[in-house]
Amino acid sequence: MVESQDRETVRALLDSVRAAGRNALTAPEGKIVADAYGIAVPGEELAQDVEEAVAVADRLGGPVVLKIVSPDVLHKTDAGGVVVGVEGVSAVRAAFCRIIENVRAYAPDARIDGVQVQQLVPPGQEVIVGAVTDPTFGKVVAFGLGGVLVEVLKDITFRLAPVSADEAQSMLDSIGAAEILRGVRGAPPVDRWALAEQIRRVSQLVTDFPEIAEVDLNPVIAAPEGAVAADIRILLSTEVVAPRRTYPREKILASMRRLMEPRSVAVIGASNEQGKIGNSVMRNLIDGGFSGEIHPVNPRADDILGRKAYKSVTDVPGEVDVAVFAIPARFVASALEEVGRKGIPNAVLIPSGFAETGEQALQDEIVAIGERYGVRLLGPNIYGYYSTWQHLCATFCTPYDVKGGVALTSQSGGIGMAILGFARSTKTGVSAIVGLGNKSDIDEDDLLTWFGEDPNTDCIAMHLEDLKDGRAFVEAARATVPKKPIVVLKAGRTSAGAKAAGSHTGALAGDDAVYDDILRQAGVIRAPGLNDMLEYARALPVLPTPKGDDVVIITGAGGSGVLLSDAIVDNGLSLMEIPPDLDAAFKAFIPPFGAAGNPIDITGGEPPSTYEATIRLGLEDPRIHSLVLGYWHTIVTPPMVFAELTARVVAEFRERGIEKPVVASLAGDTEVEEACQYLFEHGVVAYPYTTEKPVAVLGAKYRWARAAGLLDGDR
Repeated sequence: MVESQDRETVRALLDSVRAAGRNALTAPEGKIVADAYGIAVPGEELAQDVEEAVAVADRLGGPVVLKIVSPDVLHKTDAGGVVVGVEGVSAVRAAFCRIIENVRAYAPDARIDGVQVQQLVPPGQEVIVGAVTDPTFGKVVAFGLGGVLVEVLKDITFRLAPVSADEAQSMLDSIGAAEILRGVRGAPPVDRWALAEQIRRVSQLVTDFPEIAEVDLNPVIAAPEGAVAADIRILLSTEVVAPRRTYPREKILASMRRLMEPRSVAVIGASNEQGKIGNSVMRNLIDGGFSGEIHPVNPRADDILGRKAYKSVTDVPGEVDVAVFAIPARFVASALEEVGRKGIPNAVLIPSGFAETGEQALQDEIVAIGERYGVRLLGPNIYGYYSTWQHLCATFCTPYDVKGGVALTSQSGGIGMAILGFARSTKTGVSAIVGLGNKSDIDEDDLLTWFGEDPNTDCIAMHLEDLKDGRAFVEAARATVPKKPIVVLKAGRTSAGAKAAGSHTGALAGDDAVYDDILRQAGVIRAPGLNDMLEYARALPVLPTPKGDDVVIITGAGGSGVLLSDAIVDNGLSLMEIPPDLDAAFKAFIPPFGAAGNPIDITGGEPPSTYEATIRLGLEDPRIHSLVLGYWHTIVTPPMVFAELTARVVAEFRERGIEKPVVASLAGDTEVEEACQYLFEHGVVAYPYTTEKPVAVLGAKYRWARAAGLLDGDR
């Protein structure tokens, strides 16, 4: 807890730094901030001449560190402005003079306030604690392996600030070198509480003072007796970010309900001419069986596809829920004014020619119109959207009407068509497919808010290139994850933002690294590729939620068993250690040259009865929480025989109230493709020709179950 007077001290200090025209705090100023927030730093004083340095070193006692204090020298080591382990009068004098000479040579015009004389921190593990202002997520706190190799090793993890004490502790276990902190090769473990407190206090500091752009504690010396920041660097922001317009949850849900469950749709730019977008949208709405009212709007037509056309949307009788735009970009603003005057709450903007082509002013204009009239904008630059449970196909792309529980969104039209083709080829039932395009207004957090409450949606999959408001997305995701999985494919893994960073933490905070950690923190499943995202979305609703971590592999081929075991480890799953009684039970069903243990190898020549008996045992024993099946195509047990017996056994146990995730890898001739489709349709996630994919899907289900707090061991 930071006292109000301590916050006032920091406020006064930051204001004085700003008034001086600076955006970087000196080391003594950094110590004032650290003391106010309880961030542990060594004893230190500022010396403005050699004799003062000698006197300070004598007061501090023992070896000391000397560091240049200059508002113009951020990276002190690069300037030769740091000397470590100085002891004795002559050594202090020599180090002081050497530092001044080095800095004068490095930056002749630099202002020098003096030299900081600091207690030498006892040896320990060097780590970094810091915070940056991420353009997507705002204040983000960082922790990782520190010292001189910090930017080489890049072993660092991120969380949204502020973090709780528990979240700070979790960061200690989220880096690759976590084992070092616990003590290795006889070394004692570090003081985890003290280290986590450094993280928590830094996160609170940047939350309390948004003008702080970056904080760097590097190195923090973590030891069994505590954690002390040997150096602190604080940078202030040089720009003010305009707040994003936000909507309350109730308003988002009301607007999204009218968008996704409309009773009346107007098509602005509807056409009788084949090949026109306005004609395709009209045909899809009519042919798709939308039961609501469809109003074509075209000033040069009286009738379009057998329906009365209106000169303006303001002429349409009654209330309209959605206006779909199929007109050139230059006409959108004036038509949107009419939509606003009509009181239509949603505009679906298919046209291109806005910010994506450099026409930012044109996009800003329509956003301003939408805000003035309270019209929510989907797009522009999109393919439209599908709401299958409403028989609504408001798009110029091919229709799709297979209803199911998967909601799919994409920022790209091309990816949208890939989603459509995948859904068709795999017979995936969807609740909605939505294009987001330029995201001038409606974005992922609006859709997450809706799909989280939509009873027709069981799983949400989103392709995104960026997030307009990362914190709003995280808030919506955290509210949704306990109810249903969210799968995200984040495109763009490069880091451009680190180039101009003024601190070690800033240089490490690449876009993808921050996205990766914070999406995980929100409980979101991140897919490595497009096909992975689509397969996760298709499979997760099929699999029941696991009740524990113990996974058992039953396979007809030893080679598959080895690969499946590798996949288990790669996906963070746990192979069950088979207890002796269960091992004996499995051995009763397999030939002497087979192998129990885990994987359980029943061998390839076994009849269907062996597969059935071992699968039954795996489902029956409550100590087993999930099954991974490896099938090998033989004439003794053909693929469809295996598929039918597996589906029958799983269905029988489901009727008895016993449900466990069952995934299968089928190796064989092309007949295994039909068998996999059959298994999928009957509640078993199965893939041909791969041992990796079924286990990856199972791993995704476990990640969601753990994030949602549904695994028995996590409750």
